[in-house]
Amino acid sequence: MKLLIFTAILSITLYGAFAQNTHADSSKTKSDSTKEKGFKLTVGYGDEAEHRWPKDTTYHSKAYPKFSFGLTFSRFDLGLATLVDNGSFTLSPQNQFLRYRSWKTSNVGFDLVQMGVRFNPNFKIYLSGGFDWTLIRLRDDITILPNQPVLTYRQDNIDYSKNRFSSTYLRIPLSFDFRTNENSEGKRAHFVIGPDGGFLLGGRVKQISKENGKQKIDDDYHFTHFRYGGFVRFGYGDMGIFAKYYFNDMFENSPEQKGLKNFSFGFTLGF
Repeated sequence: MKLLIFTAILSITLYGAFAQNTHADSSKTKSDSTKEKGFKLTVGYGDEAEHRWPKDTTYHSKAYPKFSFGLTFSRFDLGLATLVDNGSFTLSPQNQFLRYRSWKTSNVGFDLVQMGVRFNPNFKIYLSGGFDWTLIRLRDDITILPNQPVLTYRQDNIDYSKNRFSSTYLRIPLSFDFRTNENSEGKRAHFVIGPDGGFLLGGRVKQISKENGKQKIDDDYHFTHFRYGGFVRFGYGDMGIFAKYYFNDMFENSPEQKGLKNFSFGFTLGF
């Protein structure tokens, strides 16, 4: 989570730096009937803040398709994560050690870079990259053990005030954004759907107890190294809701967890 806070601060800092330059050039931009084609860097969330480095070729401001690539701080997801065990929300007997506190098991993620093509005012395709965390708050006083041939746990005689089992992924979603025209307030509705892939960056067990204080143990914990699934987002303006489901198993090389999948839903900020 320290990485999340750091990247958020970095994105806001970049936004402030580029927004100042953009404001200074705004009067000049409005006076031109054409814009210069070139690299566009987007800083902020959604399509709001832009800064352009021009090249030689010019094009009319309404020409399509329009290509863009740049930094962003968008699609900030905050929601609940749910384990789906072979199609059921009830864990099977061999997975009971993963019992979790539903309202404290969360999914957090955001995008930091994106490239896209806008075909018209109402349809856009973009590929983005960012980070995604699944934070499972375990109910039982157990320790998920690192460096084991399969997912393995140990029952402890310790009362943990926090026992969290988490994974971190580099997420790479491909978004198909269907959107309405802007209204008088400059807002529009969005319906976004697409596939989502992710590469494992690491797993972690974090425990807090009176006996041992705060402990953090990093390992891959047999989390699948590449996951793939789909997502849907719906919203108005900058606010919306999301749902994500991953088609392959959460864990690999651990037969007892075959069929255990990850589903999450919640609120999203920035389109």
